[in-house]
Amino acid sequence: MFDPALRRLIDSPLGHAGAWLAARGASANGLTLAGLGVGLLAVPLLAYGHYAGALAVIAINRLVDGLDGAVARHSQATAFGGYLDIVCDMVFYAAVPLGFALAQPGNAVWACLLLASFLCTGGSFLGRAVLAAQRGESDGGARGRKSFFHSAGLIEGSETIAAFVLFCLLPSAFPWIAGFFALLCFWTAVARVLESRG
Repeated sequence: MFDPALRRLIDSPLGHAGAWLAARGASANGLTLAGLGVGLLAVPLLAYGHYAGALAVIAINRLVDGLDGAVARHSQATAFGGYLDIVCDMVFYAAVPLGFALAQPGNAVWACLLLASFLCTGGSFLGRAVLAAQRGESDGGARGRKSFFHSAGLIEGSETIAAFVLFCLLPSAFPWIAGFFALLCFWTAVARVLESRG
């Protein structure tokens, strides 16, 4: 929902940083994998209750996730790079609820519910991209230049990261926040399916 507005704020600085990195030989796919490696550190940090450290690696992961696309646009963007990026994003999004499930037994059911909702939103998002490709649709570019169709929704990347930040700042409230956020994710998936019928 907030992704287009956020893109207008961050595209210019990310573009400059991406150009600088590309000129020095940085690899977009290398950044994608490095970002995932950093992001996965959230699992042990959350499991042992190091919420500030987890928040830091989540922030670094998202920064690198923005930079890899910017580097690709200033070097050589490939279909595989876009594929690798979305796979790594999905792995990272799954890692954070897993870390909270390991942190407290009482979090496990809510983390499972959240993961189920992520599966639904991820499936609706990627399935919509396949449908758009078959129909020859364009997403209009409101979320920046992407390697495939990005469908709008109530819950997108910006909202998910905001939820992760809240989880880390208010870890005792994880069940409540996760439950509410999962409902919004399910709503988003259903809305995408209904919107895709036309």
